[in-house]
Amino acid sequence: MTEETKQELSFEEALAELETIVRDLEGGRIKLDDAVKAYEKAIKLKNLCESKLQNARLKIEKIEVKADGSLTTAELPPME
Repeated sequence: MTEETKQELSFEEALAELETIVRDLEGGRIKLDDAVKAYEKAIKLKNLCESKLQNARLKIEKIEVKADGSLTTAELPPME
């Protein structure tokens, strides 16, 4: 998976591919060498999913209503 290909995947596509790899690894349906390659690809997909989630989270703001009824936005508190 090239860096360019990784960035073209949507979160949902990357997650689906990751789930397929996990099922294959858990099922023991692939040879050891292929399992190692699949594991490495899974790590890249996991990191991509985490990155996309973090980027999405940074774009989301909390809407607050002030005492006077006006609206404002604030950053969401960090996830734990």
